Amino acid sequence: MGSNGNLPFMPSRFEHRATFAAPADDVFLTLVDEAFLIARLRDIGGKGAALLDHRIEGDNAAYRLRQGVDASKLPGAVKSILNGDLVVEREERWHGLETAGKATINGVPAHITSRGRLTGRGSGTELVISAEVKVGIPLIGGKIEKVVAEQVTKLLAAEAEYAEKWLAERA
Repeated sequence: MGSNGNLPFMPSRFEHRATFAAPADDVFLTLVDEAFLIARLRDIGGKGAALLDHRIEGDNAAYRLRQGVDASKLPGAVKSILNGDLVVEREERWHGLETAGKATINGVPAHITSRGRLTGRGSGTELVISAEVKVGIPLIGGKIEKVVAEQVTKLLAAEAEYAEKWLAERA
């Protein structure tokens, strides 16, 4: 039972796939590169986007970033529970070609967790990310989860497209 006496909250799950023409090691080095992350945030990170922390040690990398969405661009279900802009803080930890991530959303009892893997496919690479969104708000939490999952999927697609372009320009 959930804390409110109802059935437990069931998170929304989704999967995102992206392909790159470059080898997996090159994709990894791009995705964790500080200059790449700063440029990506500047170009598609939204309002108040910033790289908050960045570390690389061998084939391990960790970074934390902030992204924002202007309140005027938010769906009604999200606007109804948020005062102002949507601010997401994301953390990614890479261990070789595998990643684990988490994100929180300001002012909302919500979190996103993810796991991903880069896999060589011929001369290219496939990135598969499995994620889960959980919003702990009775009655409307599930609706908000679906909106968040949809928006995160669009963001991941835009980030993959940005990475593919970055890689092609530097090949």
